[in-house]
Amino acid sequence: MKPIQALAKNNRISALAGALVMAASLAAMPASAQTIQVNKENRTIAVTATDKVTAMADTATVHVGFIDYGPDSASAYATGSRISNAIMDALTGAGIPKDSIESENQNVSPVQPYQVEKLSEAERAKRQFQVTQSWTVRVPAADAAKTLDLAVKAGANQSGQIDWSFKDENAPQAEAAAKALKHAREQAEQMAQSLNAKLGALLYASNQVEAAPVRPLMMSMAAKAQAEPAPLAINPRQIEKTATVYAVFAIE
Repeated sequence: MKPIQALAKNNRISALAGALVMAASLAAMPASAQTIQVNKENRTIAVTATDKVTAMADTATVHVGFIDYGPDSASAYATGSRISNAIMDALTGAGIPKDSIESENQNVSPVQPYQVEKLSEAERAKRQFQVTQSWTVRVPAADAAKTLDLAVKAGANQSGQIDWSFKDENAPQAEAAAKALKHAREQAEQMAQSLNAKLGALLYASNQVEAAPVRPLMMSMAAKAQAEPAPLAINPRQIEKTATVYAVFAIE
């Protein structure tokens, strides 16, 4: 073999071997090695801080539904259709957009014997089948009581649960994270002072946000009262958002 060809071949072998060694090294490198290293050489301070914000919910998701009975499947379905459309008409007639009303479930099924065993024979004959249906209705928090009242008076006798939330979920989360980051910087400054150093720029930050909403219990209500009562007194709930921030600062 000629010297030039031998040299080229050796170079290709060396390059290939180097590539394999590099690939093996990268494969063996842990993911944490690619993050910022906190040690004496790079002069950094790492801090974890937690903070929270509490804000009044501005959105309510009202759960409404009904249950009724019939002597047979067709009769139960006919009754359910009447009640179902009455509830929907009451909600949309009050200006609630249809896309804010979502179906949860609907069912027509036989009534189990144990459910009517304490009723008279005549009552059991009227309750051979049952029809159920439920929806969630998303409205501004201030309209929760009115929405529930409309549905119940239209026949929604299985209603009452309300989930409270924010129209913009990112706003309170961002506020909680900002407070936690400020807290982290204050801690880092104190640590830097104890080291006779000056705190530098923020090099890295990550956060984890957790929500702790409070939900009222499900309530069962009469389908239709003899006299039209006023809506229930319902107030929005406060929701707490907590953020934990991990931050790395340079020190000078």
